Amino acid sequence: MKKGKVFLVGAGPGDIKLMTLYGMECIKKADVIAYDRLINKELLSYAKEGAELIYVGKLPGKHALIQEEIHDLLIEKAKSGKSVTRLKGGDPCVFGRVGEEAEVLAEHGIPFEIVPGVTSGIAAPAYAGIPVTHRDYATSFTIVTGHAKEDNGVAGINWSALAGGSDTIAFYMGVANLSQICAKLIQHGKSPTTPVAVIQWGTTELQHTVTGDLSTIEEIVDKAGISHPAIIVVGEVVRLREKIKWFQEQGEGEVVK
Repeated sequence: MKKGKVFLVGAGPGDIKLMTLYGMECIKKADVIAYDRLINKELLSYAKEGAELIYVGKLPGKHALIQEEIHDLLIEKAKSGKSVTRLKGGDPCVFGRVGEEAEVLAEHGIPFEIVPGVTSGIAAPAYAGIPVTHRDYATSFTIVTGHAKEDNGVAGINWSALAGGSDTIAFYMGVANLSQICAKLIQHGKSPTTPVAVIQWGTTELQHTVTGDLSTIEEIVDKAGISHPAIIVVGEVVRLREKIKWFQEQGEGEVVK
């Protein structure tokens, strides 16, 4: 039997029009689509007739399928000769565990491709009127996971290097740890008045952005009811939002693009 192939595809940040042409091709030709929670479900309507759609998404603390089961699923379907599209939110190489899945496929001799997508840490700020770099404000940009937690703060982060070495910082999956993130950045040298934006459901009709600074943003987020999924952006570039925001959000009238 002919061996199948796996396409590890980034579905982009939410707006269906930000899906890449090649990513859409992978959806249309797939025999099997294994998709994550945060993809735009409208993308699945482009699957061919008879394609098998399998939800493999994970909620924080709850897993529809654990990672090892996802590996087994990809291997099984590919070995049965199927064309498999593994559809992940954003870019598969940015906190998408694509490295682990690609390693397993390589170990089993299964052909695969990694298809980049637009990542939310850049796209959500852009839709909120916040470029992550700007000649006058920021020449460096860092992407950080804000998800893992430990007693002394978010795990595995070199806070002193982060606070002192990056102009713009985007935290993924960090809203639950916002208090710790702000405290750690201030503790390691960031000014309490450093601007912060939190963008929920970026690039979608549900997008909602709030701004403040490291000393005030937690209270602002609580009052606004912002929760996961959201991107936290820290840096002077946040100041540009008032001048160049272009995407109308919840409470601002109809969405226009």
